Amino acid sequence: MRTQDPAPSRRTRGARPVYRRVVLKLSGEVLAGPRGHGLDPAAVAAVAAEIRAVRDLGVQVGVVIGGGNIFRGARPGDTGIDRVTGDQMGMLATVINALALQSRLEASGVPTRVQTAFEIRPFAEPYIRRRALRHLERGLVVLFAGGTGSPYFSTDTAAALRAAEIGADALLKGTKVDGVYDRDPARDPRAVRFDRLTHREALDRNLRVMDATAFALCLENRLPIAVFALGVPGNARRVCRGEAIGTLVTTDPPARPAGAARASRARRTR
Repeated sequence: MRTQDPAPSRRTRGARPVYRRVVLKLSGEVLAGPRGHGLDPAAVAAVAAEIRAVRDLGVQVGVVIGGGNIFRGARPGDTGIDRVTGDQMGMLATVINALALQSRLEASGVPTRVQTAFEIRPFAEPYIRRRALRHLERGLVVLFAGGTGSPYFSTDTAAALRAAEIGADALLKGTKVDGVYDRDPARDPRAVRFDRLTHREALDRNLRVMDATAFALCLENRLPIAVFALGVPGNARRVCRGEAIGTLVTTDPPARPAGAARASRARRTR
């Protein structure tokens, strides 16, 4: 259990990272590129470049990636596949994505390990916390694949779980949008983006930062969540340097003058 919230001030800027160790959560769709499914070589290369940029700051990096570009276990469709089998297929899809990222990272000179929540030894190591910590301390990027290893849990939950287990300073969630909004910005031009929120505020407002189980883990472990647009080159690096990118969700409210409007921490977009 954390005793304090390590989240930095949003005004912090500089060349040095504000986090020592992070877990980067990515959806499988980021590897699909414009096709929307499968693996797009340019998209895989772009994601690998973002991960490398964070590692080059001296930050220890764990990665959890979904498998929705290959198979979405929670919604198997009309195939007649039951939920448990569908989720197992989705877990295998995350392994495919992790292997693709590993190959691209290694080709660019970044040492990696893929660790899976279930044994698949010809392809990857089984997840062992102490071994993962040793890899991270040696500067390797660790790709945590296979979700939690159990059905009914999302890769959001897997990311929160791994982040808590390895003592990460923050969970970075790279998305298609540039932060957390009070409503869907693609459907409503009046949507408000928040620069900073507390876990409790996000929960009370029913904001979809991530699924409820994952969010509960972050809240309980006082784990900050940085939500940002992964599609902007360099954003992951900027987040790790403490720049005001996207939305930061923390346990403790930021210091502010008495009577300051809550809306001062939100930005209206049009």
